[in-house]
Amino acid sequence: MTKKKRDNTNDYVNNKDFFVAMVAWKDLVIEAENSGESRPPVTDYIGECFLKIAEHLSYKPNFINYPYREEMVGDGIENCLMYAHNFNPEKSKNPFSYFTQIIYYAFLRRIEKEKKQSYIKYKILENANDGIIRNWFKENYFDVSKVDNAEDKKQAMFEHFRLNDNDIEKFTPKKKKKKKAKKNLDVFLEDDKSEDSPSE
Repeated sequence: MTKKKRDNTNDYVNNKDFFVAMVAWKDLVIEAENSGESRPPVTDYIGECFLKIAEHLSYKPNFINYPYREEMVGDGIENCLMYAHNFNPEKSKNPFSYFTQIIYYAFLRRIEKEKKQSYIKYKILENANDGIIRNWFKENYFDVSKVDNAEDKKQAMFEHFRLNDNDIEKFTPKKKKKKKAKKNLDVFLEDDKSEDSPSE
């Protein structure tokens, strides 16, 4: 059975062209560093590749439903621009994979940051009275009847803020245990004796 050759015509980023563009830009970066000049900006083509990778990654099932998808894409592009100079053509000939990883972790950081903000909003609402919560549900187009019993209210807020019990546990600040001073009678008596002893 013959192996089918992969059809690259539908790829949104041509990895070979992207690599050539990155090599040419890296040469300019090295040249600028050697002459003490500031780093040159990436080319329009490289920037376009960053945008395409970030946009397509954001449509993956594990990212598409987040309401802050645009912020994720923005973070991904920003991270690519910040760390583009670290790409080493001698170590990797796959810039597509390299920048996909950078964008992926930028997405995860944004999700974590947004979840923390959601946790803060959730805690504020959790401690609010029922009238405030009912108004909040109305303003956010939620079914107000969901706040009628405590368990439904909690579940509805979890759904809206995309939180679960693990998130609540993770973001809840841990109480610092106060170190108790050791009451050692012997140490106390020794100190007392040294103060009472006559000086030479």
